[in-house]
Amino acid sequence: MAQIKVFGYCDQLTVKAGDTLSVKASVDGADSVTAQLVRLIHGDAHPDGPGFVEEAIDSPINHDWPAKKQYTQVGSFLRVHDPDHRLAAVGSFTLHAFINSTLPDIGVRQALLGRWSIDRNEGYCLGINQKGYLEFWVGDGQAVDYVAAEVPLVARVWYFIAVSYDASTGRATIHQQSVLNRYNSLLSPVAPMDYGSHVHETLRVKPVSADAPFLVAGAQDWHELRGHFVAQCFCGKIDRHGMYDRALTRVELEALAAGGAPHANGLLAYWDTTHGYTDRGIGDTVFDTGPYHLHAEGYNRPIRAQTGWNWNGRDDCFRLAPQQYGGIEFHVDAMIDSNWDETLSFTIPASLRSGVYAVRLRVGDGAGLAEDHVVFFLRAAVPKAPVALLMPTASYLAYANEKLSFDAQIIQPMAGQPPIVSEVDIEMYKNHEFGLSTYDHFLDGLGVSYSSYRRPVVNMRPKYRMSSMGLTWQFPADLSIVAWLEKLGYDYEILTDEDLHRDGLAALEPYKVVLSGSHPEYYSERMLDATEDYVSGGGRLLYMGGNGYYWCVGFRDDEPWIMEVRKLDSGSRAWEARPGEHYLCTTGEKSGLWKNRGRPPQKLTGVGFTAEGFEESKSYRRMPDSYHRTVSWIMEGVEGDIIGDFGLARGGAAGVELDRYDLALGTPPHTRILASSGGHSDNYMLVVEEIVYMHPGFGGTQEPKVRADMTWFTAPNHGAVFCTGSIAWSSALPSNDFDNNVSRITKNVVDACLKDGPLPGWAWIADEKQWR
Repeated sequence: MAQIKVFGYCDQLTVKAGDTLSVKASVDGADSVTAQLVRLIHGDAHPDGPGFVEEAIDSPINHDWPAKKQYTQVGSFLRVHDPDHRLAAVGSFTLHAFINSTLPDIGVRQALLGRWSIDRNEGYCLGINQKGYLEFWVGDGQAVDYVAAEVPLVARVWYFIAVSYDASTGRATIHQQSVLNRYNSLLSPVAPMDYGSHVHETLRVKPVSADAPFLVAGAQDWHELRGHFVAQCFCGKIDRHGMYDRALTRVELEALAAGGAPHANGLLAYWDTTHGYTDRGIGDTVFDTGPYHLHAEGYNRPIRAQTGWNWNGRDDCFRLAPQQYGGIEFHVDAMIDSNWDETLSFTIPASLRSGVYAVRLRVGDGAGLAEDHVVFFLRAAVPKAPVALLMPTASYLAYANEKLSFDAQIIQPMAGQPPIVSEVDIEMYKNHEFGLSTYDHFLDGLGVSYSSYRRPVVNMRPKYRMSSMGLTWQFPADLSIVAWLEKLGYDYEILTDEDLHRDGLAALEPYKVVLSGSHPEYYSERMLDATEDYVSGGGRLLYMGGNGYYWCVGFRDDEPWIMEVRKLDSGSRAWEARPGEHYLCTTGEKSGLWKNRGRPPQKLTGVGFTAEGFEESKSYRRMPDSYHRTVSWIMEGVEGDIIGDFGLARGGAAGVELDRYDLALGTPPHTRILASSGGHSDNYMLVVEEIVYMHPGFGGTQEPKVRADMTWFTAPNHGAVFCTGSIAWSSALPSNDFDNNVSRITKNVVDACLKDGPLPGWAWIADEKQWR
């Protein structure tokens, strides 16, 4: 009997009362699924904590729903809007483009330009054959004929390519010409290789007008279960491509290869991939500047703002030289939106209080039970609570379906143990339809810069444990903060990064106290500005984790479910963007570390990323500052100097990823260091962005910067920031049924921050007319 599987996602991640939430599920092995609305309270099943806790909610959706197996289009490509079939190519024509292939000899055909029906063998296509040769093929529904170049394409080298077809003679001429310069390709002009080819062939088959769209970087196929889909996708870049209704001469082709403007005579379409750039980036529409305006739309987010065939290395941003940034990058394994059919939907009732929720999907029973929790966050329609927990959904997106356990060489030495993968991990790894994280690489080795929540995000589930690290991570770890707020009876509401990016300061202003999640690593400029303005305006922020406010990311206002990041030449990074490709297509701003844009985390929170390691967590020791009259109240009820020598994350409150105080990086000078960790192993290494020259001694046993600092500082208008300096802090809260010194310190800070007026320890200095 086949194993039953169920996976789902929501069309929205954060909702308010009155919003309609659509749930899309795929069920393999059954024709129905049982839904149950639940509120999530705790996720980590560690025996030292409360275990998995959910609360069933009465809802009209709590019954069986018809379901089916659903399929996902994988691979990025462009689809041309051609309602009048001007590109049918029933007569003579020419196709041309600049291309840079990253996997020319992948072993399967890759379509570049054409109207080609794979299942019917109809139409025409210029592409790359299984052995890496440029090839033009035509079909009439019965037979196929082709002509191929004489020399194979070399990976990561720019070419001008073309095919001209004379319908009167059946003669096809395929043209291949390298256009590499000192900067644009893997190889330079000194490489002694012949990249060119100019081949004539009389084809026995004439192309017919295929019942297929004109596609760039793919071709249409059909399957009896999934219907039409796009296959034979291309890996690499395509720049400035076009089509004529006549066969161009070699002289005309060489003029185009030299960068000449397209000739008006016979021009059907010219997709100017440099057209449409603004200071805020560029969208998915590739504009046809020819006479018929046959614009193309990107699917699965082909990557724009990439260097083109004529990039000269002088300018590093598309905003400075858009004419050099015509490269559009395609990947055979790109996936942004599953685009599944709806399984169920419901309107969020006003009776539900703000919190973390899921639609629990179940199929089968007993040993054959399949289950998925489709998570969403309910924000208050009208904020009333004094406390907000800001869920770091941008970071959830960054790690969505990461495959580090399988592919990252660094994982075992970093974790101090071999990864132990689960069945869910294996399912996530082998199923390309779940897409990739920004910690993964595409098939051609290039880094993934986009992530989306409109797909099943398997590791954003309450019971998930990160197998590569052997611990609860990100979303399920943040549920420990939810459980703490519930246990201690705080009146709180939920916000998400999506809310913060969309509404800015207005999202935070209603709350006296805002708690972060355990790992708010990815931040947009709007989010960072709003958080800074909240604190300087009198807000009280508890930074409950580590490695926060680190990477600069971008979102489009109309597509909040998609995030872009580019990993640059600094920071602890899984990949590195190529030269000239450091700016976000989404917003036009430079990506990479906020530190490298003059905004290190220390300037906002007092601490910033200093080390990571996953084999053991440690405790904190109280520092002399903690006894100062202005902050001693934070330690009320805490006995002794040792804090957090326990926890669900590797046995301590100081671990996983650590942040430190550093005046040289912008820590406010009046910041108090309340406690610091120490004794970390050499599995914890100083972060690479802090190292300007390599030498021994950067591990935790020798480098004093490898530590977590717990800090406190006051801000204008009675604002304040408390920092734990450690991802493991939140996972220590549930220990001993939430009765521990980590919980006590957190409670002391929250309780003090909830009071109006000056914070404890402040005194009014009459002579100076100020609080100190």
